Amino acid sequence: MNKDDFEYAFEFSKVIREPARFIDTFGLTRFDFLMASELMDSVGQVRVRAGVIEAQKPQIIKPQSYSDFDFEGFSQEAEGEAKKFMDWLKDKDQNLAFLRYGFEFKKKETREEIVHESLESVIAKLEEEADQSGNPALAILEGVDDTWEVGLLKFTLEMIKRSTSVNVHDYKRSGLL
Repeated sequence: MNKDDFEYAFEFSKVIREPARFIDTFGLTRFDFLMASELMDSVGQVRVRAGVIEAQKPQIIKPQSYSDFDFEGFSQEAEGEAKKFMDWLKDKDQNLAFLRYGFEFKKKETREEIVHESLESVIAKLEEEADQSGNPALAILEGVDDTWEVGLLKFTLEMIKRSTSVNVHDYKRSGLL
């Protein structure tokens, strides 16, 4: 995957439905995901991937320890791209305050199927299934098929950003910060 493929996948991947929970401050957090992506060379065909992301409890680390992030379970190529992304964020001078916490992500229990419908129809059905399941840890994502792990990486980084203020509050309340 080259830089342009990565940036394209990052830009066009999106979270359709966020989980109704944050990354737990003091324990393991498990998120289920459903990701829909149009097949590149086929009209009216969508790949739906389902799986689990686990975030270990946040660890207070020194700000210079950004290299402590571990993306276990991702393909070797995706791990390399994740590290490149961290460098890219630094180069773009993004706010890295949320990276004060080290997270270990595990992608596991992934399965997939091809659905012969439009992307919009598939996403609508996934949202309906999510409503019926009542699963507060379920995320629905849309991604680019051949670089789908970039979309999963984007989701995990957004969850870190979303959870940081809650985690900081919990650490302060517990006297750890």
